[in-house]
Amino acid sequence: MAQLIVLGVADRDTAERALDIAADLGKQELLRLEDAAYVYKDDKGRPRIHQTVNMTGYGALGGAFWGTLIGLLFLNPVLGLAVGAASGAVAGRLTDVGIDDDMIKKIGGELDQGRAAVFLLADEATKDRAVEAFKPLTPTVIQTSLSHDDEQELIDALRA
Repeated sequence: MAQLIVLGVADRDTAERALDIAADLGKQELLRLEDAAYVYKDDKGRPRIHQTVNMTGYGALGGAFWGTLIGLLFLNPVLGLAVGAASGAVAGRLTDVGIDDDMIKKIGGELDQGRAAVFLLADEATKDRAVEAFKPLTPTVIQTSLSHDDEQELIDALRA
């Protein structure tokens, strides 16, 4: 079962470094992410979200494939490609998978100016190695879907 961990970090650059660390841990098979994102407040105090999974792009790619295939059947592959890509992009834009966007916006709205929050939806992790990798960023645990005991263990490990 996937676990959600939301970490508060100093700023947008630190949030980007956290996603880089998560990607590196993924390459080492130490962390398997289903989704990841970060939110920060811009200069005007509005939350800005950066997500790692672009559903619009995936939808457009899938729609282009199916549109071309259907277009070939009806002898108009170019029209099929255009219609398929457009409808796929719209469907991808409306699809919400992984981390709930409303929760990201809510937490982003509560951040202090300049701060950021990193959202990691992990299916599997080598906990000790993951904690050691994130510790230099001095994150604070904002929210998790872990049990109370596991959450406290994570908080203590990040402080040590």
